[in-house]
Amino acid sequence: MSVMLLFTAIAHFAYNKGMAMMLPAFIPFKTQIVYLTGIIEIMAAIGLQLEYLRVTTAWLLIIFFILILPANIYAAKTQVDYQKGDLNGNGMTYLWFRIPLQILFIVWTYYFCILA
Repeated sequence: MSVMLLFTAIAHFAYNKGMAMMLPAFIPFKTQIVYLTGIIEIMAAIGLQLEYLRVTTAWLLIIFFILILPANIYAAKTQVDYQKGDLNGNGMTYLWFRIPLQILFIVWTYYFCILA
């Protein structure tokens, strides 16, 4: 999970324009939010590796995964391609992959970091 979080954090900095497009228009400071969530992912990757922070980090990470789901739904509805920074993405079919993946991340985090 930590490795996955580090890779996705890199994307927050490498594809910040496209990731900012994933947020609805009414949300201010989109680019800063993208950078902040990238930093959160880096901190979570570290927290999962520290025994005394693992359970707290895991619970916060589960909340984080739930909170970012609306951005993924919005991005799918508006067909955002975050890597290219345009509106030619996969659309709603993206959610057939993304939602089960986020559920997997939540279950994995709970099972291996909280129950373990």
